[in-house]
Amino acid sequence: MRKSPSLAKLRGELKSLKDPAKARILSGFFKTGPGQYGEGDRFYGITVPRSREISKRYLGLPLRDVERLLHSKIHEERFQALLLLVQRYPADPTAVYNAYLKNLKWINNWDLVDASAEHIVGAWLKDRDRGPLYRLAASKHLWSRRVAMVSTFHFIKLGQSRDTLELAKLLMKDEHDLIHKAVGWMLRELGKRVSGKILRKFLRENAARMPRTALRVAIERFSLQERRRWLAAA
Repeated sequence: MRKSPSLAKLRGELKSLKDPAKARILSGFFKTGPGQYGEGDRFYGITVPRSREISKRYLGLPLRDVERLLHSKIHEERFQALLLLVQRYPADPTAVYNAYLKNLKWINNWDLVDASAEHIVGAWLKDRDRGPLYRLAASKHLWSRRVAMVSTFHFIKLGQSRDTLELAKLLMKDEHDLIHKAVGWMLRELGKRVSGKILRKFLRENAARMPRTALRVAIERFSLQERRRWLAAA
C-alpha cells in the first residue's frame, strides 16, 4: 500500500530551497515592515513555479496536514498549502471549501488570496447562493474582503457580471489600496471576458466615485485616448 506524502518531508524540501537573497527581496515586495500589510511575514525565497512543481508531488497529503502547513509562519509554506487545497478541491469540494473559510486568518497576503479564492470560494458558489461573498466583503479582515472580490473571477470566466459589479460598488469606499486594486482588476477582466459595454456602463455611473487606483486598473485595456477621457472625467 502506497504511503501518504509526509508533511515533515514537504517542509524539509521547502526549507532546503532557502535563498536568503531572494527572501530579502520578497520581504520588501510583500511589505513585511512594521505597520505594513505583511508585517512580520517570513520568507524562504522560493519562486512560484518551483512551489507549483513541488505541490504536484504532495497531492495525497492529508487535509489535516495541509491545514497545519497553512498555519505556518513561513509564507511559502502557506502558499504551498493553498496550492494543495486548490488541487484537492475537485475531489473533495465540501471539505476544502470549509477548511478554506475556517482558515482565512492565515490566508493573509494578496498572492495567497489570488492563487486560491476563485478556484475554491468562486467554484463552490458557482451554483449556490452568493451570500457568503457579501458577508466576506463586509468583514473587517482585509484579506476576507479581497477574497470576496477575487472569487468573482470564477463567475467572470463563466460570462457572469452581476456579483462582480455589486461587490465593486460595495468595496468602492474601502480604505485599503489592495482592495482598490482587486476591484479594478476584476472590472478590467469583466470588460475583457464578458462585455466592454457592461464595463463602460458601470464606469459612466460610478467612475466619479471610484478610487483613482481602481479606475486606472479597470481601464488599462482601453486605448490611451479613452483612458485619458475617463481619468479627466472622474
